[in-house]
Amino acid sequence: MKFRARRVEEPEVNLISFIDVVLMIVIFFMLSSTFSQEGRLKIRLPEAGIAAVPRTATPPIILAVSADGVYQLNGTMVDGTDSTALRAALVAVAGEARDARITVRADAQATHQAVVTAMDVIARLGFREVDIATLQEGSGSGGAEAAAARTGAAPK
Repeated sequence: MKFRARRVEEPEVNLISFIDVVLMIVIFFMLSSTFSQEGRLKIRLPEAGIAAVPRTATPPIILAVSADGVYQLNGTMVDGTDSTALRAALVAVAGEARDARITVRADAQATHQAVVTAMDVIARLGFREVDIATLQEGSGSGGAEAAAARTGAAPK
């Protein structure tokens, strides 16, 4: 009897299943991961502290915003509640000095729009030092001294 020699087949690795599994894992990780979005919007985060604000030789310009949106500059009422009236009053008080410090004292019930309008006018006029006056937490409103939180450069 003559036996034929079996052909020895080399084992082969089936790569199709392997590629399918790897692609599924890649798709899973792409869908479940979050991408860093730090580069999209450049912001400088605010800092807060209880350090005393350094005193300057000239007193700051005090801009008060009442609960009904009326502005007051250094104790003098501003005629009108729009940005043009506030701009004219700020120019009259500060003159050409854009290095003067401005402290914004807004009532807790003042609208956000009134405060943003004031900050926008201050920034457009080119003032660089803007403080926001607040009360220390837990001190209440009865005779408590206001603390100013320095915001640094006006927003662009």
